[in-house]
Amino acid sequence: MALKKLRPTTPGQRFRVAPAFDEVTTATPEKSLLAPLSKSGGRNKSGKMTMRYIGGGHKKKYRLIDFKRTKHGVPATVKTIEYDPNRTARIALLYYVDGEKSYIIAPAGLQVDSVIVSGPGIAPEVGNCLPLSDIPLGTIIHNIELQPGNGGTLARSAGSYAQLVAREGRYATIKLPSGELRMVLVNCYATVGTVSNSDHMNVKLGKAGRSRWLGKRPRVRGVAMNPVDHPMGGGEGKSSGGHPRSRKGLYAKGLKTRKPKKYSEQLIVNRGKKK
Repeated sequence: MALKKLRPTTPGQRFRVAPAFDEVTTATPEKSLLAPLSKSGGRNKSGKMTMRYIGGGHKKKYRLIDFKRTKHGVPATVKTIEYDPNRTARIALLYYVDGEKSYIIAPAGLQVDSVIVSGPGIAPEVGNCLPLSDIPLGTIIHNIELQPGNGGTLARSAGSYAQLVAREGRYATIKLPSGELRMVLVNCYATVGTVSNSDHMNVKLGKAGRSRWLGKRPRVRGVAMNPVDHPMGGGEGKSSGGHPRSRKGLYAKGLKTRKPKKYSEQLIVNRGKKK
């Protein structure tokens, strides 16, 4: 993916770095794979705001993504590479030989008219989905299942990937984007390749209005609030005493929030990067 730096014809364009959409081949999604998507404004079913700074934004429809890839042994042709407003990665529209259509997360390098397939015993090529037991060690993978048949949940955002580093008995060891080494059952499926749109992290919106189009409202600092609204609020002048913390009083930096007896604790070989 490429980025484009625009001429500063307006103040909002001066610092904007926009995606070039070179890999996107159509602007019209497949109607049969669209679903309605309503906005919550950060409110629950009672109307109470439970998440702040959410609201507005452009109207969107959800693209039904096939994270499971259960059509084993049925070849599919990549018809289009499309933009998805609900995720950072690009998506690919597949036409199966039996007439069915589906969307998948597009890996980097996948081209229109490429033929991909899922199932055991197939070649570990970009876009193919196969169990961890059939993938060669050292292969870059994404869209990894944690439970067999539940669909891929790991390494799905733009530019992310994991690496299969070891395999022993019922478990394979994968290195996640965070640096964590984790064991996963070898009959879990994963897709070969890196997720597309790796330059997403370098995009700069350029102006506040573009953030509002994405449904994000302005974020208020805790120290700018009153004591009744935030633990860090109040004080004379620009006082910002105390430790950074959340609205509920939990420390914002360094406090461990993971459950010490979580079910997956025994599957984690190495926690990863230390701060």
